[in-house]
Amino acid sequence: MSDAKDDLHHYLLAGREALLWKLDGLSDYDVRRPITPTGTNLLGLVKHVAGTSVDYLGLVFGRPFGEPSRGLGEDDEDNADMWATADESRADLLAYWHRAWAHADATVAALDLDATGTVPWWPPDRATVTLHRVLVHVATEVHRHAGHADIVRETIDGTAGLRDSASNLPDRQPDWWERYRNRLEDTARRFRDQ
Repeated sequence: MSDAKDDLHHYLLAGREALLWKLDGLSDYDVRRPITPTGTNLLGLVKHVAGTSVDYLGLVFGRPFGEPSRGLGEDDEDNADMWATADESRADLLAYWHRAWAHADATVAALDLDATGTVPWWPPDRATVTLHRVLVHVATEVHRHAGHADIVRETIDGTAGLRDSASNLPDRQPDWWERYRNRLEDTARRFRDQ
């Protein structure tokens, strides 16, 4: 791979690892339960990111995945890709995740950054894209959803940070974090009635 492609792929991999780590140590209930009013849940984020990766880094470049869509088909209900059905186990969706990313990585390895493809669901004036553009788009999306997963996981059990070995957060005890949060709340209240 070129240096630029290596850099883009590196950031894509980092986002994938951060998102997947958010499931570690949680029960099947916790990885499935909807935490936000719109139903955001960890296993749904994994399912969604895997599915969109094979569309953007497969279908767009004439390299179909060879498996049925997981909630992204034309006949699927809205948001079907954002949650795990009762028939989809965690193991099943994690296996899907690994197959999807192997397929996407094969596309990245096989094509040059200036290789073109077509995004059929984008407007015609923007539908022709390069691998470079798609890598930027997908890496950005993966990191966006990893951020969602950060908040969901912290809400579930307080686990926060980028990954187990490097949180990217100050190394503080829970009482420090409580004082910090309270200070932020006190500051915010000054602006409540403005």
